This record gives sequence, structure tokens and C-alpha cells, in this order.
Amino acid sequence: MPRIALATYDPGTEPSKDEDLPALVRALTDAGAWAQARYWDDPAVDWAGYDLVVIRSTWDYSWRAAEFGAWVDRVGALTRLANPAPVVRWNTDKRYLGELAAAGVPTVPTRYVPPGEPAGLPAGHEFVIKPTSGAGARFAARYTPAEHDSAVRHLARMHAEGFTAMVQPYMPGIDVRGERALQFFGGRLLHASRKGAVLAPGTPYDAVKVPHPGLERWQPTDAELAVAEKALAAVPGASGLLYARVDLVDGEDGEPRLMELELVEPNLFLWLHPESLPRVAEAVLAAAGDPTASGRG
Repeated sequence: MPRIALATYDPGTEPSKDEDLPALVRALTDAGAWAQARYWDDPAVDWAGYDLVVIRSTWDYSWRAAEFGAWVDRVGALTRLANPAPVVRWNTDKRYLGELAAAGVPTVPTRYVPPGEPAGLPAGHEFVIKPTSGAGARFAARYTPAEHDSAVRHLARMHAEGFTAMVQPYMPGIDVRGERALQFFGGRLLHASRKGAVLAPGTPYDAVKVPHPGLERWQPTDAELAVAEKALAAVPGASGLLYARVDLVDGEDGEPRLMELELVEPNLFLWLHPESLPRVAEAVLAAAGDPTASGRG
């Protein structure tokens, strides 16, 4: 019987935001695994006692990046971690976009502004500022050139907290065609979804945002699949990936571009795609070393 831990965050007195977690624990248990959801930062957990630890919803990690990175390294040395520790480490810093762009992956153009470097903000188009380490649109905001002073204050706040900033042109196609999320699991496309724009004009960078507005099912185009597959193939250690979410938007030419590659703790949206649950459970069991998993699903 494989022993599997699904790593999540501690919601405290609030309900967990991970709607998929209970169903995934049940599916793995019904399939014969000993599966548990465990808080990643719980010091009482014996991670070495599991055959596989799957990072599922450690959604507070970006506030505690150093602590999370140490946990990833420790668990990766004790047992099998999915995704593998080197991949997670690489993906927690969004400077990976520059590496993927250099590898020929169509990406949203990105400039990085570390603390101490002049802002050099765009003067001819809308732009977005966000940190290289973040999730859920934390510290992200959209600006027009007329809002230059507000954007500079935003950068100053981020730099004061030690963040390197990303400056990207705002892709206006998001307002029309939305953002597409292509989910991969066990090396295959699982399903895809589309959501509306997260960054509304005038929303402060420190405001709480709705991370997945208007989420709906989506059938990816051939062009979207091609960009997603090219991005995944360029990941260092791609052969060790259990799961991935590829977030795409349209460039000004109407062609898909990579906005983000989520290899740490992507929301799977199984509540929107319940038919995908058996495939996810099968892939997790196979990763845990269950020799019968490939015949299920």
C-alpha cells in the first residue's frame, strides 16, 4: 500500500481554499493508497514515512520563500517529492521566463528590476509590475503611463521588502480573450480552462484580487498546445515533472505567449473538470511506485 502525503497550507480558522483536496484524498484512498493531506510547515510530520509527497496547495509559500525552499530541499532528500526539489526551486523565481525566452519559447516580454536599479518604466503603453516571487497576483498591479508616480511607489515598496520586480507590457488581449490555463499531469494534457482578467485598472497592488475570475472550461488550440509543449520541454529536469500548468495569453499578433509556468502548487480546478480526477489519482499512484496504477483510470 503506497503512502502518499498531499502537502497543503494551514488555513487556520478559515475553510481551506483548496476545493480539490478532499476529493483527491478520497480517490487515492479508494484506489488502495494510504493518503493524507498534511500541512507543509507542520514540524510533527515525518515526511520520510511517505513513499511520495505531492505539493498540492502550499499557497502561503511565497510569503515565506526561504522557509519553503528549505522545506523543499529537506523533503526532497528524505523521500520522493513531486515536483522534484530542483524544479520547484527553479520555478519559484519567475526569472525562469528569461531562460525560456532565450530557449525560443514565445513569452510575454519581461524586464527585471532588482533593488537599487532605476525603474525605467514604459512611457508609451500600459504595463504590469509584479514580483519575481509571488502567487495569486500578490504585489501585482496594472498601470498606464500617466500613473508613473504610483508605479514608482509600488516598485519602492517591493524593493524595500527585498523583491526583484518584473515589468511587462499589459497584454490587452486578456481583456477580450482571457487567460488560458493548460493542465498537464503524468506527462499528458489533463484539461484546460479560461479565466478573465485579474488586474482591473486602478486596483492597488496591495489589494486582494480574485485569482480566477469567470473560470470556465476551455478546448486548447493547436497553437496553444504547441507553445505549452515547447515551454515544458525547455524546463531543466522536465523528465521528472508529475504536474504542470501552462498559463497563456495572446500577444498583439494574436498568437499565444507564455505568461507563467506553474510547477510548484498550481490549482488543478478538478471541481470544474471532475472527469479528470481518476487520471490524476492514477498518475499520483504511479509516481508513488504502485505497479498496478497504469492499468487504472
